[in-house]
Amino acid sequence: MTSEKTELDLAWSHEKIAALSRRIQMALRGKDDAIEATIICFLASGHLLIEDVPGVGKTTLASAFAASLGLSHRRIQFTSDILPSDILGVSIFDPRKETFVFHEGPIFTNILLADEINRAEPRAQSALLEAMFETQVSVDGVSRPLPSPFMVIATQNPVDFSGTFPLPDSQLDRFLFRISMGYPDETAELDILRNATVVPEIQPALTEQDIRRLLVYVDQIRATDDIMQMILGLVHKTRENAQIAQGASTRAMIDLLRAARARALFHQRDFVLPDDIAALAPQVLSHRIRLTARASSHPVELIEAMI
Repeated sequence: MTSEKTELDLAWSHEKIAALSRRIQMALRGKDDAIEATIICFLASGHLLIEDVPGVGKTTLASAFAASLGLSHRRIQFTSDILPSDILGVSIFDPRKETFVFHEGPIFTNILLADEINRAEPRAQSALLEAMFETQVSVDGVSRPLPSPFMVIATQNPVDFSGTFPLPDSQLDRFLFRISMGYPDETAELDILRNATVVPEIQPALTEQDIRRLLVYVDQIRATDDIMQMILGLVHKTRENAQIAQGASTRAMIDLLRAARARALFHQRDFVLPDDIAALAPQVLSHRIRLTARASSHPVELIEAMI
């Protein structure tokens, strides 16, 4: 989608984002925080990693989100024997044309659900790297652009589950957010039980033009030098902390600023607040740091303590 100069309309954007949230809530109850994180991640042109135990709604969230946007979406079930060609596509010889014809893989879509991504071996996981950073894939020496917008929503089981392979640092760095959904509260689970047989038909809440307009608006959100210094100081703290072997990257710093702009738009503001940085930093930075062997804290706790 191409950028275009559009005057920022906060009331209109709030109405559209609220409508999008309500559509997703039709399929996913009791998970407003996860829905907000997914929408902010999309507005920031990022990719989302959801880590949690099976059966808490990770796939439901991704599917409902894609349907609510009205964009194309595909799902890949990652397994130990999946190959890069199963994701990217493959060239097959056509005897009638006497040449190889490329057959697109499921990655050629707007919203890609990579289900249980850490069940695949690193070679298959790495097939997503170029796509997530450059919105293109290279097959047989030819670069092929992906649809725009393009977003990966990946789910993974906790690393202590059997049959899982940890994601390499280079791939973790491509994800804007890593979130955990957790179990719904008792009220939400009772509602889920009562409506277990009801499959809501979700209609798109936004048009393609609406989506393009919202993405342009994110770039118009103001961030002062004080906000920039707050982000810079936080990232530098991750590189100086004795419990952290590898601090956050420069990409993480840029991503945190863009996510903060998207969160400001989500909350109907045309400027970034320190609260935006404080709210998003654990989701943006915790998976981009590597702890030392003697670290006594969880990555999220470390980031929260630095804010």
